[in-house]
Amino acid sequence: MITEFWKCLQRALFDRPLKAGQHVHEQRYQIQKVLGMGSYGITYLALDTLTEEIIVLKQLRNTKAKTTAGLLSFQREAQILETLHHHPVPKLLNAFQNNQGHFIAMEWIKGETFEDLIFRDNQTYNEKQTIDILLELLSITERFHKNGIIHRDLRIPNIIQRDNKLIVIDFGLACHLSDKETEDSHDHPEKLRMRAVKVESDLFALGHFALFLLYSSYTPQSQKELSWEEELDISHTFRSVLRKMLQLDEPFHSVTDVKKSLYCM
Repeated sequence: MITEFWKCLQRALFDRPLKAGQHVHEQRYQIQKVLGMGSYGITYLALDTLTEEIIVLKQLRNTKAKTTAGLLSFQREAQILETLHHHPVPKLLNAFQNNQGHFIAMEWIKGETFEDLIFRDNQTYNEKQTIDILLELLSITERFHKNGIIHRDLRIPNIIQRDNKLIVIDFGLACHLSDKETEDSHDHPEKLRMRAVKVESDLFALGHFALFLLYSSYTPQSQKELSWEEELDISHTFRSVLRKMLQLDEPFHSVTDVKKSLYCM
């Protein structure tokens, strides 16, 4: 409790976001607004005054910049974006450090996150639509894995739909399969499975992603709390696939295995 309070106090004192109108990197980037604040970084919408384009600017929190793990994580994010520049991810535009902090400039992906589509726009997805979206997302994830990269944060706010195509954003927690695994024994088991340095962690996250889509069209029939298997009206085969993705049964160990099972439905 005391440790968490101290962390919050440090963030309030040392991790204040830049204000709208401020300039970064020799007046090149003008802050428009804060897009979000994560555990490692603060993300802004900014104007690139050189190109006159709106971009995304990510700043490493000052408190994290004082730690080796924080610096390495931020450098790794830029390297991974550069590695995946031909994939459906934001294009890395710049990475720099100055007296204002450590920054990554990247392409602004205009589109709707699945969090927006489900909770703001009330979009619903049936089993077939969920499987179609999942297959496309699995193909994207498979390309990451072939490059030795796992995302580790494939959640509905980090997947964008634009022109009926999917784009994956936020590589702040991404790492290489060769990276050393570190875990906090106090973390929730579900978080440990999602953050594991292995391909199964992305499959676990995508299983939860699929559940969000399926629940978008669910209407509660009872006040009694039931499991997703009892509540969702889905085929036995798809239920079996999801159980393996969620590691409730012997898990899948590759994207290829998941896709084979879905194509056989």
